[in-house]
Amino acid sequence: MNEGNDELVFVPLGGVGEIGMNLALYGFGRKGHLKWLMVDCGVAFAGPDLAGIDLIIPDTTFIEKMRADLAGLVLTHGHEDHIGAVADLWPRLGCPVYATRFAAALLEAKRLAEPGAPDVQITVVAQGAAIAIGPFDVEFIAVAHSIPESSALAIRTPLGTILHSGDWKIDAAPGIGKPIDAKRLVAIGAEGVLALVSDSTNILREGVSPSEADVGKTLRDIVGNASGRVVVTTFASNVARIRAVAEAAMAVKRTVVLVGRAMERVVAVARDCGYLDGIPDFFSQDAFAHLPRDKLVVLATGSQGESRAAIARISEGDHPAVSLNPGDKVIFSSRTIPGNEREVGRIINNLIRSGVEVVTDRTALVHASGHPRRGEVAQLYAWTRPQIAIPAHGEDIHLAEHAAFAKLQGTRHVIMARNGDVVLLAPGPPGIVGEAPSGRLCKDGNTLVPFGAEALKTRQRLAVSGIITIALAVTRQGDLAGVPDVMTAGIPARARDGAAIDAIVDDALFQTFDQLPRQKRRDADIVSTAIEKAVRSAINGAWGKRPAVHVLVVEV
Repeated sequence: MNEGNDELVFVPLGGVGEIGMNLALYGFGRKGHLKWLMVDCGVAFAGPDLAGIDLIIPDTTFIEKMRADLAGLVLTHGHEDHIGAVADLWPRLGCPVYATRFAAALLEAKRLAEPGAPDVQITVVAQGAAIAIGPFDVEFIAVAHSIPESSALAIRTPLGTILHSGDWKIDAAPGIGKPIDAKRLVAIGAEGVLALVSDSTNILREGVSPSEADVGKTLRDIVGNASGRVVVTTFASNVARIRAVAEAAMAVKRTVVLVGRAMERVVAVARDCGYLDGIPDFFSQDAFAHLPRDKLVVLATGSQGESRAAIARISEGDHPAVSLNPGDKVIFSSRTIPGNEREVGRIINNLIRSGVEVVTDRTALVHASGHPRRGEVAQLYAWTRPQIAIPAHGEDIHLAEHAAFAKLQGTRHVIMARNGDVVLLAPGPPGIVGEAPSGRLCKDGNTLVPFGAEALKTRQRLAVSGIITIALAVTRQGDLAGVPDVMTAGIPARARDGAAIDAIVDDALFQTFDQLPRQKRRDADIVSTAIEKAVRSAINGAWGKRPAVHVLVVEV
């Protein structure tokens, strides 16, 4: 029973106002003494504006300070934007972790592949089961998505039930795994849903998402009509799509070759979990050269344009085992994530220049999203009839559209939250009542650094305008001892007028040094500062950019 002074809050630290980096917190208890439940712990993928950074993870400083009150972490499914930060953040959290078998197996496979990763003990929970985690009763409800064993969560508390949708869609024939458990969602709606926190990814799209079964039929038709090699690139985690490609190959007696470590890892987990039963073992890339063109299907990673993934290297003729010829066919069985268009376009153009036919979701039904369109979202609202709607898993445009849509469904309270907002769900009128520390951390090698760290800013400047390093020795009398050592990186050899850049550097260096009074030449700081400014100014005048200039002065 509620003691009368308890409260229930929602605090997103990632995934609200963006697609990716999902991390949500639910707090219940006496104000100031809440127990917390974390849902998902994912990464986002860095863009070109962060030189040397691949992954971005949520800043969990807020909950780390209350780690003793963190009852557990529940994972809705095994995609990287939901589990990818577990290894990095779990040592800071130290809480129990709960997941379905497939997600748990993916985490274990990742741990074994990454030296030094923590051995996170995971409690495996079956879809349809419920488990008590501190003051929260959490039920795992089967939903369809583009990875096996995805779950929505019914989070029950004395102040009401929250339905956290995770990533989902309505698909009667998802290929692998269970379809959405509509009967259970209707029953939970009848019990009463206080708040629905739900996926907004495809809210801008009308109708309903295509079924995986329809995609499978298209793939069978394309593979069956192909005369040369067929390469299919898709998300490595989409086991249903991998199985559909394998079944298409089996139908025309083609052999499947697997290319890409990420896909190899997922396939191994899928086989262990029984999701590829009846599918022959895939061949490694070493078999590619020995198979006839008309008897081969390649499954390759890199559908989002990753520069070192298999399909990118194949398109550039740089792959050690796989090459294509005119008349071969490449199927992008995926949808390009916003922000990746340029990289994917580069790969497609490379393939077309090589005489390879390219098939995308623009020209054929070779991909079905794992996220709901408006028709499916309307159905979820009809099933569950929440008192409060909080759009999640989307950028601002998606959240705003979802908020408007939720109002059209008759939802009484619609709250537009952002990462870091403290949202009061109960008791009393719901709304944003505070702000928690939130932000982003960048995974720099094996180190986590703040998003705005000076090192990252400097690295980006270096990526844009290069660096000049100068080392010189000065005697006690204020004379140069030997010839200064000058190194440049990321700077063109010649200016617009043809002048050599190294000569411009030398002129600025020596003129500045010679013009300094002898007494000031004996001060290393004065010499260093003067030369740095002069060289940067001279290069800017000749090149139009201001490089980083580092000057080391040694007194001898």
